[in-house]
Order: sequence, then structure tokens, then C-alpha cells
Amino acid sequence: MAKDYYEILGITKEASQDEIKKAFRKLAHQCHPDKKGGDEAKFKEVNEAYSILSNEQKRSEYDAYGRTFSGAGGGQANGFSGQGGFGGFDFSQFTQGGQGFEGFDFGDIFGEMFGGGRRERNKRGRDISIDIELTFEESVFGTTRKVLLAKTSICSHCKGEGGEPGTEMYTCKTCNGNGKIREIKRTILGSIATERVCETCRGRGKTPKDRCKECKGLGILKKQQEIEIQVPSGIDNGEMIRMTGAGEAMIGGTSGDLYVKIHVKRHPVFRKESNHLLMDLNIKLSDALLGVAQSIKTLDGDITVTIPEQISFGEILRVRGKGVPYGKKERGDLLIKVNIELPRKLSKEAKKIIEQLKKEGV
Repeated sequence: MAKDYYEILGITKEASQDEIKKAFRKLAHQCHPDKKGGDEAKFKEVNEAYSILSNEQKRSEYDAYGRTFSGAGGGQANGFSGQGGFGGFDFSQFTQGGQGFEGFDFGDIFGEMFGGGRRERNKRGRDISIDIELTFEESVFGTTRKVLLAKTSICSHCKGEGGEPGTEMYTCKTCNGNGKIREIKRTILGSIATERVCETCRGRGKTPKDRCKECKGLGILKKQQEIEIQVPSGIDNGEMIRMTGAGEAMIGGTSGDLYVKIHVKRHPVFRKESNHLLMDLNIKLSDALLGVAQSIKTLDGDITVTIPEQISFGEILRVRGKGVPYGKKERGDLLIKVNIELPRKLSKEAKKIIEQLKKEGV
């Protein structure tokens, strides 16, 4: 009897990928063999279930016939044996790139035959990735960038409907308003029913009396679109911003995403560590011994820092609230590492003074 992977993970068949991942992490943490009271057999079973359900192709096969054909964990389907799974008959001679005999998917055939049905996959537009460069200051405080992208977008004139605004919409004659066309195809396995999106109405079920002049009735078109990117404060070099739905549009589905990779220019003075800013400050030996009020430039403007007497080389001074903004109103600190510069040449008078200090044990 095939394993019920949904039951093993404690989820329903309608669970999303996020729900599958959360359930797996929770159970894997509970029964990990390295933990006290862990269960190695259960841990392996949970891993097997996750390896199938987290993979869309394997999950689709598993939902259709209780096992998978495309990898570890599922083995062969019930009642199948030999190469290709049908009593030694090899279906690979009829398939190319996952597409089956006469141009359709054998996964759909098996789904119809064994009652699993066909899993509807949401159509999705193509993702887009871009790179932007920020100054160090922009990465610390955040900024707004506008970029112009040439991409497939929903037609702004018809709002994706495909018809002129206000035009009358008719029921599609090709699909009778269903948005899909059901066809019967003859195969080596018999007559198989398949479904495809209606090309006339593009899945809408209706056709306009007057087609949109901008997109010619498609509802989408290639155009330049200005995208506003909100860069949060404290972003690091190499981080990625994901803008859901800002990718290319897809009629009858969802738009893809826009991925923005961040490149931050180096600053000649400051470095960032978590929510703090770090800098080096070089001072004279006399200032280290006697103390001094030192003026420094920060990202917020000039401030005066008091160097205490007899400060040590490498000591850190903290200026609160001058670091990286985070949360609602919080900010990190500015950390100043003190470096003491020793003179390269000494005058005779300076040497005498140092000799005197040496005698005093300084």
C-alpha cells in the first residue's frame, strides 16, 4: 500500500508549498535522531514525504497515481513494472521533453485513466532580474529608485480585457464561454480527454465586439514601464529585493516577479556591521596622553568627539544613535576605533622631553 505523504506531514492535499515546508521543518526538528527522544525511522519517512511533495512534478505524479516516476522516494507506480512502467513497454520512444505521443503530456493521460484528475497549474509570467548600484549613504538610510523596463505588461487602455473601453462583450463561440476546449484524442491507450485554453478568447470566455486598438485584443503588450523600487535602510551589498507581480504579465494567470540585486559602493571612511557604523580615527601621541576634543565628519554631518586622557591604542569610542536606522525609530551606533600615530622624526628638544618622561616611568 502506497504511503500517504500528506498524512505523514500532517497536512491536507490542498497545502501550499509554504505550508509543506513549515510542516517538514517542525517534524524534522521533533524527530531528528541526534535529539533526545528522536526517531530515526520517522525522520527518514518525513524526509521522504518532503522530497516528493516539495517537488511540483513528483507531487503531481504522486497525486495522480500514488507513486512517482521521476526520482527517489516513490519507486514505481502500483501495478507497473519493467522499463517505462507498463509491463516492459518503453514509452520513451514516444516522448520528447516531457511531451507525449501526438503532442500531449502522458501525465494528463494517466491522471484521466486512474481518476487522479489533472492538476491545474497556474500560468505565470516570466520573472525579470536587474542590478542597481547604490552609494554607501543610500544603503544606510534607504532610498527610492525609478527604473524604466521594457516588458510585457497588462494593457492600460483595456485593463487586460482585450476590448475597447465600454464595448459589448459576447460569449466566445469557440469554447461556449468556458474559456477551455475539451478534446478527445485517440492514442495507443484508447480515447483520452484533454483540455486546453481557448485560443480565441484566451481563457476569458468572452470576446469583445471591438478589439482594443492598443493591444489588438491580446490584453497585454510589450512596452516601457517605469517601476519604483523602495530600497530599505541597512541593505547590504549583494542582497536581493523581490517585487511580487512586477515581472512580465500573463493573461489568465499571474504576473512574474522582479528581482533587484543590490551593489553598494565602498565608502572611504565608514564600514557597516549589522546596525552599527565603524570607522578608524588617527590621533597624535600627545592627544592620546592628554586627551583632546576631535571634530569628525559623520553621515549625519560634523560632530565633536572627546578623546579621554591616556586612551589606549585600538580602544573603541561609541557615539550612540549615529549608526544604521532600523525598526520604526531605532538606530545603531557609530563605533570609532582609535589609532595612535607615532612621529617618524623627533627633534632634539622632543627627545629630551621623552627622556625625562622615561625617567618618570611614562
